[in-house]
Amino acid sequence: MKRIALLVFLLAAAAVASGQENLLEKGFGGRAADDAISRKYLTPLRLVALPEASTAGVDNAGALLGPFDGQLSVGTPDVCRLSTRGGRAASVLLDFGKEIYGGIEIAAAIRSDQRALKVRIRYGESVSEAMSDVGGDAPMASATNEHSLRDFTLGVPWLGTVETGNSGFRFVRIDLVEPDAELNLKSVRGILRYRDIPYLGSFRCDDERLTRIWETGAYTVHLNMQDYLWDGIKRDRLVWVGDMHPEVMTIQSVFGGNGVVRKSLDHVRDNTPLPGWMNHIAAYSMWWVIIHRDLYLYGGDFGYLQAQQEYMKELFAVLAANMDGDRENLQGGAQRLLDWPTSEMPGVIHAGYQALLVRTMEAGVEIGGWLRDRQMQAGCRAALKRLRRHVPDHGQNKQAAAMLVLAGMADPDEVCGPVIARGGAEGFSTFYGYYMLEALAAGGLYGDAMRIISDYWGAMLDLGATTFWEDLNYAHAARAARIDEPVPAGEFDIHAQSGAYCYKGLRHSFCHGWASGPTAWLSRYVLGIEPLEPGCRAVAVRPNLGSLKWAEGTFPTPYGVIRVRHERDAAGKVVSTVSAPEEVRIVR
Repeated sequence: MKRIALLVFLLAAAAVASGQENLLEKGFGGRAADDAISRKYLTPLRLVALPEASTAGVDNAGALLGPFDGQLSVGTPDVCRLSTRGGRAASVLLDFGKEIYGGIEIAAAIRSDQRALKVRIRYGESVSEAMSDVGGDAPMASATNEHSLRDFTLGVPWLGTVETGNSGFRFVRIDLVEPDAELNLKSVRGILRYRDIPYLGSFRCDDERLTRIWETGAYTVHLNMQDYLWDGIKRDRLVWVGDMHPEVMTIQSVFGGNGVVRKSLDHVRDNTPLPGWMNHIAAYSMWWVIIHRDLYLYGGDFGYLQAQQEYMKELFAVLAANMDGDRENLQGGAQRLLDWPTSEMPGVIHAGYQALLVRTMEAGVEIGGWLRDRQMQAGCRAALKRLRRHVPDHGQNKQAAAMLVLAGMADPDEVCGPVIARGGAEGFSTFYGYYMLEALAAGGLYGDAMRIISDYWGAMLDLGATTFWEDLNYAHAARAARIDEPVPAGEFDIHAQSGAYCYKGLRHSFCHGWASGPTAWLSRYVLGIEPLEPGCRAVAVRPNLGSLKWAEGTFPTPYGVIRVRHERDAAGKVVSTVSAPEEVRIVR
């Protein structure tokens, strides 16, 4: 119960009354002065129990949970002692309470042996990962050092400190590997790297689980807002532009405009000379266009949109050239990827690509109108006319069905309930789950969507997650052990034994920005806040509470924060209170 209370505290949302606090600040204290990458030292919150054979040479490990002012001295009585004398093993496993991006600082106290002593460092997004080895086919040897080092040896100085990182982790295991040696540790502190930006958006409701899911999605994306907008902080520390779309929608709902989005979009554009596909995936070039449409609608930066005009026009021509009559035929690149769980379903991929190309051309019509580029509009309209003649079969697949609904190519009444809501969270994924939720909203199934959010994303929280994962096999969640404790013998280790494709076993990222979709969805559909004109000059507020009694929150616009509260009166009618900057026209 104490651990649950702690995590609830760490993930507590910014109060609606202020709407501008920082979830990192609430968990760890303090703020820096600007939007640069900031650093903060963190003390571990607990020691995770290890087998007795691993801790025989450990004395006074609890000292590592005490405060450290950052300065060593020759008189340091309260230290953790690691000793390998007599053939003993000396290991400690630290828990920092929630996932962070960064590294650690090791402070070594005075000792008789002045040599640098070697320790093995293992970062873990789960306890299992922190106890694992790199390489091999066995589940507990499926961890990697890809994108960031998480398993390595390090020399620790005499009476000094050393810093190392960076990676995504919550747990750190330290083993003294120097034979016949003693190491006195004064401190092992986490070094959190983050953008010190306020949480302008917020969400609260009478369902605490949904509130916590909103917060966790916001925090997941925040950790990935590093020098660029990454997909993951341990693995996939890259700008995957298709994966960015849910992240950008979350950023707009939580932080408002942020330069890391533009910087990342430009990075992908500048590294993709046409006719090549962004990230070598045709779908990702289409998502780049859709992101720009949504970014302008929320932020209204005309100069930035205009700067994309020439590249975008050429991209539309490349997309049109990859049509076979009225069908998409988007070839080339590394693969035709829609969503990883559909990667071996060519018919589903075609249906999803056809719908995605329709949505891209629709965005082109809007963008062409904003830019007063009649040629762009005409080309996109011509492509749309052809594409709408061919409506592929969704094959009862949730990803394909959702994309067809969102493209206006399938009747929501015929698809949302029978296909997308069928089996609840079964068949959902953390990436395209966002579009399944969007489609359910298009069909008016807000209650079903909220139940699925609670079941699917909530299942990760139930297993000890503090950020959302690259993927979740929902059937595995029901029989899995928690990720924040050693997995008991015979129980299912969801990190080591689950996953597929690029996220098999411990390679699986447990902090993936594309999984944040419920945060944007709850702000858009439950709070009901939808930009109608570029730059949020007009914003709709049309709540959908489902079975909720009340919901409230804030939403950032270029002119300031919109504040809303919706609650049911005694007759069951939803009564709303809305305040907005005078530059924003509210449409009910």
